[in-house]
Amino acid sequence: MSPIAARLERLPFSRFHFTLLLMGGLGFMFEAIDAAIIAFILPVVRTKWHLTSFETGLLGSSTYVGFLVGALLAGLLGDRFGRRIVMMWSLTFFCVLTFINAFVNDWHTFALLRAIAGIGMGAEGAIIAPFLVEFVSNRYRGAFTGALAGFFSFGFVAAALIGYFVIPLNPEGWRIALIIVSLPVVVLLWWRRSLHESPRWLELHGRHQEAEAVVADIERQIERRGVVLPPVTPVAGSALGFEQAGSFFGNLKLLWKPPLARTTLMSWCLWLSVTFCSYAFFVWIPGLLVQHGMTITKSFSVSIIIYLAQIPGYYSAAYFCEKLGRKTTIVSYMAMACIAGLWLANAGSDTSIVFASTFMSFAMNGVNAGEYAYTPEVFPTHLRATGMGAASAFGRIGAICSPMLVGYIYPLWGFAGVFGMTTVILLIGAFAVIFLGVSTHGRTLEEIAETEYGALRTEAGSGELRTAK
Repeated sequence: MSPIAARLERLPFSRFHFTLLLMGGLGFMFEAIDAAIIAFILPVVRTKWHLTSFETGLLGSSTYVGFLVGALLAGLLGDRFGRRIVMMWSLTFFCVLTFINAFVNDWHTFALLRAIAGIGMGAEGAIIAPFLVEFVSNRYRGAFTGALAGFFSFGFVAAALIGYFVIPLNPEGWRIALIIVSLPVVVLLWWRRSLHESPRWLELHGRHQEAEAVVADIERQIERRGVVLPPVTPVAGSALGFEQAGSFFGNLKLLWKPPLARTTLMSWCLWLSVTFCSYAFFVWIPGLLVQHGMTITKSFSVSIIIYLAQIPGYYSAAYFCEKLGRKTTIVSYMAMACIAGLWLANAGSDTSIVFASTFMSFAMNGVNAGEYAYTPEVFPTHLRATGMGAASAFGRIGAICSPMLVGYIYPLWGFAGVFGMTTVILLIGAFAVIFLGVSTHGRTLEEIAETEYGALRTEAGSGELRTAK
């Protein structure tokens, strides 16, 4: 029985948790701004550098090559060396590279720097949820993580506003946009100096005094505001740990050994389908609207409306994650996204395209909220960052391929080809969750680990997995 987990589970939602939500959420917001701003830069640099559709798609995909590498490294490093240090350094890396990228003069260098900056942002995005979820009680964990992911929507809206008000101002407006994207991260870096390391991770690695000090500090912060904490009661589940730390890639191998292999397959299918379809839609929609006959300015203004639909999508899903469970929420919103995809595939008028796109935006981001709430929960603590990072990294393959595929398919088959493809891929992800996913609703992280993986006995490098009583 883990005393640290028991003390964390009894804590009410407090100012401390709200601060965590804001810190992590702003990290997601900056990731979304960076991911979305390229959609508004592409139509400008395509004309400036005389790019073909395929080269434009390649430029759009460059960031996600870095995202793939960064997400995988964040998981492996986060489980081995700690969540906090990965979160801090990845954000610094992204900030510096994005600022430099504003001053390049050819698309090859631009693509290269976008890919390198993407390593930092991919690592940042992959470590936030598994890090912060370890501070939160199961009573509101789903809503917390769903709301955390909801900050992506603010990032997309901010990117749309920058695209509408800044980029069209002059031929170099895209450079100003990149500078704007990079600078606010410095404030967040300063703020995050006060972040604690995850006490669950510290306890798992035998650093019991540090874990005790972190939890005691959190309790003092809550009690100073007049809250009387309930007595510590045992929580269901045991703490899974290691006799010794696993090797760097040993944890990655563990993901594909029973009984974790089923969960890993499910999470990889989910992330690939969602990421593929999200970036096929959000990276290309301003450009597709232009190719459909809108002016660049009008397409950017319409994109603001489409991106605003993300906000109710995220936060409605955060609510249903807690009320209905993660699996039900994910599958329901994926079904709505499939309906939106079929609508777009058959849309003819500008009005129909805008309404269908708005519905797609709402549904896809409901799925995103569900997957960010669900994925960190389905892996035990010693593999939580690795599991999340590997799923996120595999999903980035979809982000890399989808902009290029859209650039290739749209000239041949138009909206029907693009959104018919996304509908099929979404269905694959939904079936993976239905048939392979485990239930996490109303269960502590320790209870999920013991129930689903308590029989697991395998080697991780030089360490032997054990159940700590």
